[in-house]
Amino acid sequence: MDRSVETREELGVGEYVEFTKPLTDADVHAFAQASGDTNRLHLDDEYAARSRFGDRIVHGTLVGGLISAALARLPGLTIYLSESLEFKGPAMIGSVLTARCEIVEDLGENKYRLTANVTNADGRTLIDGEAVVLIDEMPE
Repeated sequence: MDRSVETREELGVGEYVEFTKPLTDADVHAFAQASGDTNRLHLDDEYAARSRFGDRIVHGTLVGGLISAALARLPGLTIYLSESLEFKGPAMIGSVLTARCEIVEDLGENKYRLTANVTNADGRTLIDGEAVVLIDEMPE
């Protein structure tokens, strides 16, 4: 995890947070179990081998979840208000992915608009999007 500021009071345009995680076969199976998304493209080697991807891929929503994980590491209590994501390419199982969120607009009243992107270890963008969050003080 990397972030440009340590306190909520320092947040402003240009500040960012990054979160990096490998997405494993166990993560894919746990997500399928938790979400109920049992698409064979994520779980069946033989089926996925015949797909356009040639192999099993990570659920897009699981990849997008890394954005939420990054936002949770901003200083303060982050409350997700909205998101818009465009999926640019698949994440292969075992990939090390990085979500980066950068504040691009201070909306006032502790609300911020951020870019929200996920890239693989080669720097290829897999998700391009934006999010709006409310950042409260941490509860005592």
